[in-house]
Amino acid sequence: MQGEIVLFTMILVAIVISLTFHEFGHAVTAKLYGDDTAQKAGRLTLNPAAHVDPMGLAMVALVGFGYAKPVPTDPRNFRSRWADLFVSAAGPAMNLLLAIVTINVYALGVKYGWSFAQSDGARVFFLYLALINLTLMVFNLIPIGALDGHYILPHFLPPRIAQQYRYWNERHGNQILLVLILLSIFGLPVFNRILAIGEALLPYITFVDP
Repeated sequence: MQGEIVLFTMILVAIVISLTFHEFGHAVTAKLYGDDTAQKAGRLTLNPAAHVDPMGLAMVALVGFGYAKPVPTDPRNFRSRWADLFVSAAGPAMNLLLAIVTINVYALGVKYGWSFAQSDGARVFFLYLALINLTLMVFNLIPIGALDGHYILPHFLPPRIAQQYRYWNERHGNQILLVLILLSIFGLPVFNRILAIGEALLPYITFVDP
């Protein structure tokens, strides 16, 4: 029982770290493109309290799905027509970067015998931190509902199709996403493929041979 509590705590901490870096990525990129809305809202920080939504975190603990506080932006302040694309992609990109750093720092620790990397707890934590970040990246790239992917996809579509997609997603995207989440909660392996993709990516971002 104690082992399960420790594992649950490590996973929860890894999720908080992952969500924090994800939202910080959005905030700092918006600032770089001229929009200080997130900064004024106190979101240009790596303090988890600024990003983690208590209800969203509780949902993660209870049902396996949750959310953080969305980073506020004002597109009118952007200095580039591509800013929306890069601000949206920054969250998943930050998760990918954190996964790369996490797994390779741990691999270096194992290779060179650094004390922090020698315990089973360290192995589990760093592995989960990397996998959670990869999974969060893949999940947020899905182009439905309010996920980051729905801001990214239109930039790669012909203008007329992009407009139709935005119209469709605005009206139906969140409902479809909610149905998929509910189906997964009730036992259908809807999002197992996302986890599998995250696991499959792990060897490709591990550049250090422990």
